[in-house]
Amino acid sequence: MSHKFNADRRDKIAKQKFKVTNWAAYNESPRQRGDLTIWVSDEALSLWTARRRTSRGGQPKYSDLAITLCLTLRVVYGLALRQTQGLMRSVAALMGFDIAVPDFSTLSRRSKGLALPSTKSGARASGPVYLVVDSTGLKVFGEGEWLENKHTIKVKRKRWRKLHIGLDLASGEIVCADLTTDDVGDPTALPGLLDQIDGPVAKFIADGAYDGAPTRDLLETRFGEIVEIIIPPPKTAVESPQSAFNPTVRDRHIAEIENKGRMAWQKSTGYNQRSRVETQMGRWKTVIGPKLKARNFDNQKTEAKIGVHVLNRMTELGRPEFRRVV
Repeated sequence: MSHKFNADRRDKIAKQKFKVTNWAAYNESPRQRGDLTIWVSDEALSLWTARRRTSRGGQPKYSDLAITLCLTLRVVYGLALRQTQGLMRSVAALMGFDIAVPDFSTLSRRSKGLALPSTKSGARASGPVYLVVDSTGLKVFGEGEWLENKHTIKVKRKRWRKLHIGLDLASGEIVCADLTTDDVGDPTALPGLLDQIDGPVAKFIADGAYDGAPTRDLLETRFGEIVEIIIPPPKTAVESPQSAFNPTVRDRHIAEIENKGRMAWQKSTGYNQRSRVETQMGRWKTVIGPKLKARNFDNQKTEAKIGVHVLNRMTELGRPEFRRVV
């Protein structure tokens, strides 16, 4: 939302406390995330070399699997391309593999338009998705504020990339994601996110940036009228002219906020669960990083997709279970 409820006294509101109930299992999950053991299966080795092409042109030496594996290590350990080449070369030597390792220029060139597996993993149970979406900004690698402060000059307009993600509340996994330029609005990027979901969506939660008829029409067209849309109307929103005899979902939300207050509406509709995707954004910037390493936009999109797979893999290792403490 564009404003916070009780903003003038939020610092005096007691913070809720929660207690983790599965410490033994959850403690093992962060340990596994920091495990340096790297194992390359025999199946991966058999697919390391690219298939010979029958069309005209040069023959690719490495398969998409080999490039994806190297770039995944780069994202996990926060390496540059040359260091990534060195790490993979040392892994191959330690395991006794007689394989060629892609050099840094090959990794940069092949990452453009790299075919990656689906964002969704098999860990998510079949059934409708409880989808919550949001976006955040990622810095583009460059001199940025340092150049401005060092030479006291005004640099060009700072460039950003916008990361849009959709989180499944049931599994905690990112089921759709996209990287766009900073001038693409959230509703504009939504159709591309929904294209990545091949199943039904039972609930859609988003902030006020998605409020509007185009978003609601798109969701109802894709998933039918059964989808529950929870988007907060702005503070100045008014009911539609036909609200008296045929109120829309948005009209009912406006009426409930006027009668019971915004905090009560958030609790009754479950809008507070949107904080889960905000937590995922913070997790991204902590684990993956707040800045993109790739310079080319297509390579940046590949870097973002690999980051999604990395976070989903960490989620599969285990999540904390907690209950609220009075």
